[in-house]
Amino acid sequence: MVVLQRIGGLLVRLVEVVLVLLLAGMVAMVFVNVVLRYGFNSGLTISEEMSRYFFVWLTFLGAALAFRDHAHVGVETFVRWLGPRGRLICVALSNAIILLCAVVLIWGTWRQHAINASMTAPVVGISMIWVYGVTYVTGLAIGVMALGRFLLALAGRVSEAEMARITGDYGPDGAGRAE
Repeated sequence: MVVLQRIGGLLVRLVEVVLVLLLAGMVAMVFVNVVLRYGFNSGLTISEEMSRYFFVWLTFLGAALAFRDHAHVGVETFVRWLGPRGRLICVALSNAIILLCAVVLIWGTWRQHAINASMTAPVVGISMIWVYGVTYVTGLAIGVMALGRFLLALAGRVSEAEMARITGDYGPDGAGRAE
């Protein structure tokens, strides 16, 4: 279990570094292009296209990290009315639905794979599977996390702190807030 946690931590760190590099690359390309256009009446032709592709990867990888941290928007009004067992059922059900959506995302990407692989970017000339293939990574990452959470919920092994973090129920005074 400790080995899996260590590998998971390293993967998260790697994704965070990739996100920083993608954001830095976007900022650098756009900044240089603006300076070249307004200062020297020229520009980099690949800047706009590559910064768009970087943004796609940044968004999808960031969504996987946000899912890991329970940072996506959630509506807890109904869940707060439930007792511990009802909350556990909601956690299991929501993660089952998320797992289904992750499978559909991977399956849809697989169905589009040949089309995306055969198309090339107009300016850069790379295969579009390098752009849209990020959905494989995101679907797999979110799917694995949702499956783990689903199995923990089925086993009833979701702690009170984790339940508070998931449902957003920190109590009237904010106590129990898991950060």
